[in-house]
Amino acid sequence: MDFLDQLLLLRFQPISLALLAIALIFIFWNHGRRTKPTKKLAPEASGGRPIMGHLHLFNDSELTHRKLGLMADTYGPVFGIRFGSHKTLVVSDWEIVKECFTTNDKLFSNRPGTLSIKLMFYDADSIGYAPYGAYWRDLRKISTLKLLSNHRIDTIKHLRTSEVESCFELLYNQWRNGEKRGGKEAFASVGMDSWLGDLTFNVVARIVAGKKNFSANGDVGAQRYKAAMDEAMRLMRFFAFSDVIPSLSWLDSLRGLVGDMKKCASEIDAVMATWVEEHRAKRISGNDSELEHDFIDVCLDIMEHSSLPGTDPDLVVKSTCLDMILGGSDTTTVTLTWAMSLLLNHPQVLQKAKEELDTQIGKTRQVDDSDIPNLPYIQAIIKETMRLYPAGPLIERRTMEDCEVGGYHVQAGTRLIVNVWKMQRDGSVYKDDPLEFRPDRFLTCNAGVDLKGQHYELIPFGAGRRICPGVSFAVQLMHLVLARLLHEFDITTVGPEAKVDMAESGGLLCCKIMPLEVLIKPRLEI
Repeated sequence: MDFLDQLLLLRFQPISLALLAIALIFIFWNHGRRTKPTKKLAPEASGGRPIMGHLHLFNDSELTHRKLGLMADTYGPVFGIRFGSHKTLVVSDWEIVKECFTTNDKLFSNRPGTLSIKLMFYDADSIGYAPYGAYWRDLRKISTLKLLSNHRIDTIKHLRTSEVESCFELLYNQWRNGEKRGGKEAFASVGMDSWLGDLTFNVVARIVAGKKNFSANGDVGAQRYKAAMDEAMRLMRFFAFSDVIPSLSWLDSLRGLVGDMKKCASEIDAVMATWVEEHRAKRISGNDSELEHDFIDVCLDIMEHSSLPGTDPDLVVKSTCLDMILGGSDTTTVTLTWAMSLLLNHPQVLQKAKEELDTQIGKTRQVDDSDIPNLPYIQAIIKETMRLYPAGPLIERRTMEDCEVGGYHVQAGTRLIVNVWKMQRDGSVYKDDPLEFRPDRFLTCNAGVDLKGQHYELIPFGAGRRICPGVSFAVQLMHLVLARLLHEFDITTVGPEAKVDMAESGGLLCCKIMPLEVLIKPRLEI
């Protein structure tokens, strides 16, 4: 008797039908009990809505890291939210973050991409967004061993020094030619954020592509690059439906955003390709100098003597160099601008820094890289600046497999947001007024905390496999520039007893401060 025959017989046996119904209910109920998730999930923030999740809670009037910080005060250091269709785990406790980037580091080694990254910045072909695997490991090896190793940084030191010197000479000229306030040898007004931006961009452009004094020499390539990047930054300000609800990606195409991004990407790629071809031509002509070798030259050397990963070596060169420029200029500018703003608002700290410089260096010579180890207070100022105002206040990852974080089950595909800004203001770690600017804490109770990814209480450059590969280069540059600025110039605010506005603005790659206009005058005796 087959199953259909049994069903036909049951039509005439009401009692049997009732028993079957009871049995089926029991089976499904028991099955539901067995399959119901028993693993503990992180608490989810209230207010979520169908489809859009918690998106409606975020707006332009409040920066995301601050909003998430307030939510952490309510839901704890680990909680869940939904950005559209993306489940997201938000973490703001350093011990749990350490678990993410040690125990689960491999699982959290992917970055979720965006439409702008996918279309304009080489996406999976770049070291920043390539998925974890053999290709990414090869790119990382090239970056850390060939481009940004300590040996390589020492080798290109003269390139960095040359650009820094040129920019400081420009600053002296701005003072000489500026409108003086109080007499011939008095203060002159300078846009410090603009000058710092030119300095860091020039340094990075020199070591990546060999471009000298890039922002000021009127080079057609420089102008073309800046125009393309300005357009890219403009397009990144538009909300992309596909970033939160992939099924609505057609709307991005319908309104022209996809087309505009592809056009901009073509221009950026053309600029990068031109630079690569310029280097090839220079090598063929025999005019390249070993002392002037930049990142593009190193990549071309690798192509000649071994191989680059992937199927298109030129694409690797272009994407790697663009990553270096994007990652090395804006964040460094922002950090130095925050540092100067904090010092101007805390004159006692500024004075202490000058006293250290005058004691260690004197007033008859300039600061050199070799002096930095003897300037612990300058180093502490950079640490404290990056603690309070990390240039990248949020770190975002995506887990590849199910895992456990802080005792909570996390499903594969869940996005992770580490709120670095909130975590680095933790009063249980920084007990002496954690919201106040006090560099001395890194000379006393927090003296053992480093910012290069080994101490999870302070990770402005990230941590784990995806830590910024240029951390050593960036730290050296920031120490040198800040030390030279404070040593060579008296710097003050424009208005009498005025305070610098410390309001943050939402940057595209980092969190920015408002423009910084200051008054300067030289203070050295050389």
